[in-house]
Amino acid sequence: MTGIEVRRAKPDDAEALVRLRGLMLAAMGQDIGGADAPWRDSALRFFTEQLASRETFAAFVVDDPEIGVVAGAAGNCNVHPPGPNDLSATRGHLYNVSTEPAFRRRGLARACVIALLDWYRDETGVGQVELHATEEGDGLYRALGFADSSYPAQRLTIIRA
Repeated sequence: MTGIEVRRAKPDDAEALVRLRGLMLAAMGQDIGGADAPWRDSALRFFTEQLASRETFAAFVVDDPEIGVVAGAAGNCNVHPPGPNDLSATRGHLYNVSTEPAFRRRGLARACVIALLDWYRDETGVGQVELHATEEGDGLYRALGFADSSYPAQRLTIIRA
């Protein structure tokens, strides 16, 4: 792979998002079971449905020309009551950030996360984005401006130009 080309995921990318989710969950120490594990069908339905909800859900992926999707990041918008630090009524949640092992350390996940943050800023009313970081991903998120909150999640305030 030479240049990183990020694209918005389409409905036929749902299976790839499930595969990447499995990699992420395994990296977090979860037993993901085999190819027939029940969570996979549920996750496939989830991603298939969410990919059709373009106003409230987005996933961005990077393809390898030979094997297809090798990295991705997903996120959705949730209705959330305003508070003193976020007057918006919508909060973003970033998740499913994962890269195939053979393609790691090339900036692919970072490119997908940046595309998702751009979507939040440019196409949604999101005021803050939350995530749960693994130790391995913590540096990436901090470099993009995420900071510890007083709760178990990290948040990034979206700055609009």
